[in-house]
Amino acid sequence: MTPNRVTIARVGAGFAAVGLFSFFTKSPAANLVAIALTVTAIALDGLDGYLARAHNLATPLGAQLDILGDRVIENLFFTFFAVSGLISLWVPVAFFARGTATDFLRGLAARAGQTGFGSDGMLRSIWGRILVSSRFSRAAYAALKCLCFCYLGALLTLSHLSPVWTKSLPLPALSLAGRILAGCSVFVCLIRAIPVIWEGCRFLPQPQKLPVVLNSKPSIIPGGAQ
Repeated sequence: MTPNRVTIARVGAGFAAVGLFSFFTKSPAANLVAIALTVTAIALDGLDGYLARAHNLATPLGAQLDILGDRVIENLFFTFFAVSGLISLWVPVAFFARGTATDFLRGLAARAGQTGFGSDGMLRSIWGRILVSSRFSRAAYAALKCLCFCYLGALLTLSHLSPVWTKSLPLPALSLAGRILAGCSVFVCLIRAIPVIWEGCRFLPQPQKLPVVLNSKPSIIPGGAQ
């Protein structure tokens, strides 16, 4: 199993989870399977990186596929839950805008031959490494998204159950908790984007000053005199 195949597998698990949430909303069993697939999709995010490091399989293409997988999973789940009415539409919009900006800057850095971290990498600051690439940051961010997706999936299931089963549940408070989780995910997402945008701006093309062309032709004075 190569890291790239793991990345493809986790994207497939994400689509399968959203498909179960979409088409079998009223089936608790199907939604439990969807939640399990959601956890699998997030857990595999760490496995592909581990395989790449442990077996020396890291490649620039693999790194780009890993980032692409993250974007697909994030936008897939948050867009689905926004369409379902559980969270604001601005949540997937924030993730899409953030991903577009950071991936654009990463692409410019890659063209300049600078990727990753360190003196020859895209991100050179210690605080950038801590926020973006440290194990704690990546694990905490993945756990937060996993909790958010699973909670919203369970909440979607509850919203389609018979009132006989949910009449004793504080559904408004549970819905508010889901929106708070989504808001926390957006906050962490934007915070982790700051180092990439801050240090990536140096790869933006610099405006070039046009040369000043002086008019060498002699001016003509009315009346024929020069």
